[in-house]
Amino acid sequence: MEQLTTLRDLQATLDYLATIQRELAALPPDLAVLDARVKAAEKQIAEKTKALDTAKAQIAVKSKEFLQAQKEEDRARAAVKATSQKLQYTAAIRELDEKERLKAAVSKPLKALEVTSQTLEQALSALETERAAAQAQFDELHAIFLEEHANQVEGRKQLLAKKAQLEAKLPPPEVARFHRLASARQGRAVVVVENGACSGCNVKLRGPMLFQLKEGKALVTCESCQRVLFLP
Repeated sequence: MEQLTTLRDLQATLDYLATIQRELAALPPDLAVLDARVKAAEKQIAEKTKALDTAKAQIAVKSKEFLQAQKEEDRARAAVKATSQKLQYTAAIRELDEKERLKAAVSKPLKALEVTSQTLEQALSALETERAAAQAQFDELHAIFLEEHANQVEGRKQLLAKKAQLEAKLPPPEVARFHRLASARQGRAVVVVENGACSGCNVKLRGPMLFQLKEGKALVTCESCQRVLFLP
C-alpha cells in the first residue's frame, strides 16, 4: 500500500535525521562550555526581566499612591496656613502631621523599589553583555565545528528536503498523527511486527490483525501503543 510505504520512508528519514542531530549536538568541551554560559545567561536574563517588570508595575502603583499622598499633604499644609484660630490651627497641624506620615509610608517603599529597579537594569545590562560575548565566541567556534562536519550538515539538509517531500504525499491529518505518535513514542511511529508482536511495545497481535497485515489493504495500528505496523 502506497501510504504505508510513504510512512515507512518517513520513519526511516526521521531515524537518519535523529542520528545526524545527535552527532551535531555532541559539542566538543570548549563549545559545550560556551553553550552552557549562553543558556545560563539567557535564563538569568529571563528571570531578572520578569523581576524588573514586576518592580516597574509596583512602582507605577506606588507612584500613584505617592502623588495622592502629596496632594493630601499639600491641602493639609494650605489649611494650616489659612487657619487663624488656635483650636483650628492645632487640628490642622495634627492633620498635616498625619498626611506627612502617610506620604513617608508610601515614599519609603517607592524609593526601595526604584533602587531595586535600577539594580536590576544594571544587572541586565551586564548579563546582556556577557551573553553577547559568549554567543559571539560560540558562533565563531560553532561555524568551524560545522565546517568539520560538512557531510552531516549536507546530509541533514537533504534529509529535511526528503522529509518535506514525503509529508507532501500524505493527507495533513495523517502527517499530524504521525508526528504526534513519534513525539509520544520515542521517535518511533512506524514499527515492524516481529514474532507476531508489535516491536514497539512487544504486545502480541490478535489473529485478525495479522490477517489484515498480510492482506495489506489498509493501515493497521497496534491496539496497545497505536503505532503503525508492517510485516518484515
